[in-house]
Amino acid sequence: MGILWDSFLFLLVATLALFLVRIVLFKTGLIYMVKLWRRKIIDWFHVYQFYKVPEFNDNVQENHLYQKVYSYLNSLSSIENSDFTNLFTGKKSNEIILRLDRNQVVGDEFLGARVCWINGEDDDGARNFVLKIRKADKRRILGPYLQHIHTVSDELEQRNTELKLFINVGIDDHLKKKKKNGRWRSIPFDHPCTFDNIAMETDLKNKVKSDLESFLKGKQYYNRLGRVWKRSYLLYGPSGTGKSSFVAAMANFLDYDVYDIDLSKVSDDSDLKMLLLQTRGKSVIVIEDLDRYLSTKSTAVSLSGILNFTDSILSSCTADERIMVFTMTGKEQIDPAMLRPGRVDVHIHFPLCDFTAFKTLANYYLGVKEHKLFSQVEGIFQNGASLSPAEIGELMIANRSSPTRALKYVINALQTDGDRRGTGRRLLLESGSRKSTSEDVSDDMSGSLCGGGGGSSPAVKEFRKLYGLLRIKSSRKSGSFDVAREMRDG
Repeated sequence: MGILWDSFLFLLVATLALFLVRIVLFKTGLIYMVKLWRRKIIDWFHVYQFYKVPEFNDNVQENHLYQKVYSYLNSLSSIENSDFTNLFTGKKSNEIILRLDRNQVVGDEFLGARVCWINGEDDDGARNFVLKIRKADKRRILGPYLQHIHTVSDELEQRNTELKLFINVGIDDHLKKKKKNGRWRSIPFDHPCTFDNIAMETDLKNKVKSDLESFLKGKQYYNRLGRVWKRSYLLYGPSGTGKSSFVAAMANFLDYDVYDIDLSKVSDDSDLKMLLLQTRGKSVIVIEDLDRYLSTKSTAVSLSGILNFTDSILSSCTADERIMVFTMTGKEQIDPAMLRPGRVDVHIHFPLCDFTAFKTLANYYLGVKEHKLFSQVEGIFQNGASLSPAEIGELMIANRSSPTRALKYVINALQTDGDRRGTGRRLLLESGSRKSTSEDVSDDMSGSLCGGGGGSSPAVKEFRKLYGLLRIKSSRKSGSFDVAREMRDG
């Protein structure tokens, strides 16, 4: 009896002791120290192989595997066990996203084997991921594991439709941070402008959308012709005519990221090439106010650097599926070599408002299709007055509660500020090459959007299909955006 009692007391004491030890371990954090010591002891009995995944290939071009590993690791639940984890707000107000911090370790398991990832950084600031895997498991799981990362990251990319706006930083800012993690900085791109809500003639919108849809489906076609899968647009016209909003609508329609290049922060032609190398596919690359930079010499980039940026061998070595967009106020002072087909495929003119464009704005901003003041507005436009769509739109937004008051403000602005701006309006007909005589221009009005006539050879037809130029004119009769040429299939 005494032996049983002693055994019972011993078990009771042992249970209480284990319970107290457990409390001490979990409440004081000693359990993490025990796990760390256990992991180190196990490491003594195994040989490991290390694989580095740098962010850039030779610090020049982006390593796509790095982005896939980054997406994969941030999707793991084990990231919560990392010593230091960053918290960010998600798309929804109540959504919290975890992101791995620098020099932290996150574990993963695959096919019964345990691996570790280290979010590392070199002495020069270059970012990388380091995979730590047992040599005994390497031959069995390395290939399937990397394929698994590709599959999961692709699924995450399809679910995550958040677009990004990338802006380039200057060399000085880049060197101050002592990092080689690229010259691009990004923010979420959530611009609300789309082709559904942009104030533009339906005919023009449909033709641009058709052109973009043909581009999206044209990978095999471009490859068959031996051409880079890219397309370039020139948007020109006075400030406030909707060029930037049009770029946002293009990006939203294509579901592409946007790279906005600030030429004032580009040191030379070689630096511009490096920026191009660090861009991704499925993107819209934008250079705004190009004529201002070239005319005022406010950038170290030369015209030849811009030309090489658009169609050099280097541009063909970067990622496919790109849209390049150049904006400018006017192209009269631009070298024709810059605007030839292959460098600029589509020309779109954004003029000041005329009466037809005004009616489109009134419908969009005020919900008014007809009004007793429209006849007075039309008369003012016929006298040559005009304002930019942005100026008229702001007046309508500020007075949207009263369409009559809004129209009166627009009339007053046209009478006071619009007289000087409308006198220079003239018929503009754009083509892929500069026209030198009036006969050339009149003949061009009857041509097709993509160029070419019935007598062209098949090769010429295919070239014109690929590099068809969208000719657009502005006239008082037909409205602010009037397509002068229609697309033909050859």
